[in-house]
Amino acid sequence: MMDTRTINAVLRILKKEIKKWKVPAVGIIADGATDRPFETLISTILSLRTKDKVTEGASRRLLKRAPTAKAITTLPAVEIERLIYPVGFYKTKAQNLLKTCNILTRNYGGEVPRDMEALLKLPGVGRKTANLVLTVGFGDFGICVDTHVHRISNLWGYVKTKTPEETEFALREKLPKRHWKKYNDILVTFGQNLCVPVSPWCSRCPVTKYCPKVGLKKSR
Repeated sequence: MMDTRTINAVLRILKKEIKKWKVPAVGIIADGATDRPFETLISTILSLRTKDKVTEGASRRLLKRAPTAKAITTLPAVEIERLIYPVGFYKTKAQNLLKTCNILTRNYGGEVPRDMEALLKLPGVGRKTANLVLTVGFGDFGICVDTHVHRISNLWGYVKTKTPEETEFALREKLPKRHWKKYNDILVTFGQNLCVPVSPWCSRCPVTKYCPKVGLKKSR
């Protein structure tokens, strides 16, 4: 099982390794954003159950057509659907985007609130999205947990949890705060390219000697 000293070593190695691979779509959108919190929010809502390439394309089409919350509120739902297709659940996401942008325009002057509880009240926003907005959009401390982060943190034996939400709170208790902002980017990129969900590439893994492979049944 990994302790703090080991997790520090593992993350130091992976920070260098992930430079070989493409970063998650949300990070790509944010890096070129003129309004990081808003564009991070939009791309994260679109990313749910959607591949990164599709998310990136959909985010760019929508934000080019309507770059602000107020601009999105002027679009008919059918146009938003057309712009974001083929993201998963595109009809539901179009409705959520309209509702969210109306709330931002009405209650926050078109700005994204820099507050976890306020973010969680927005349609289509869960803890993963809220944490990404805070960390990627605002540069605040937070721990975003998706399926890769949840799976790999348990594979490493760093936490022993059953859900991503449980993992987030376990990591808040245990993970050194200096790693919080980058933990998601590192593990998502690692999980998409090497430590994949089905039969991970343990034979190629630069941190395999540190990994207890908790619950792993098959690898390459």
